[in-house]
Amino acid sequence: MNLITILLTLSVVGIISLGVYLLMFPAAVKQKIPRWVKGSVIANLVIFVVGIVAIMIGSVNEAVAAQTVAGEVKEISIGLGLALVGIGLPTGLAAIGAGLAVGSVGSASLAVIVEKPELFGRTLIYLGLAEGIAIYGLVVSILLLGKI
Repeated sequence: MNLITILLTLSVVGIISLGVYLLMFPAAVKQKIPRWVKGSVIANLVIFVVGIVAIMIGSVNEAVAAQTVAGEVKEISIGLGLALVGIGLPTGLAAIGAGLAVGSVGSASLAVIVEKPELFGRTLIYLGLAEGIAIYGLVVSILLLGKI
């Protein structure tokens, strides 16, 4: 498990260092980025995803072992597991929807503010409404969690 954590850390550090390099030396961005850089970013992302999946699988085994050591074993049925997944879906889907909404509303509001700076307050209201979608999903998940 420690090796996976080290690989994940190196993967994130590699992606961050590439971003810092491209931020500090924008002339390199104007030139064509070498092919190996794109391949290394893809390799880092693949390593990161595989590492996260491995940590999730390894954590399940540790959590089951911790319950048996503690002495109290609560039976988790398939129905309860599906209910918990269903409770998490509103928050996840609402966050994805809010991200899409904030992206489009934010870019449009920046374009409007450049042309008419007096509309700044109105664009903030629209951004707040778009972020409210995520809060609604969180509230629904909390209400559903109270039903279990």
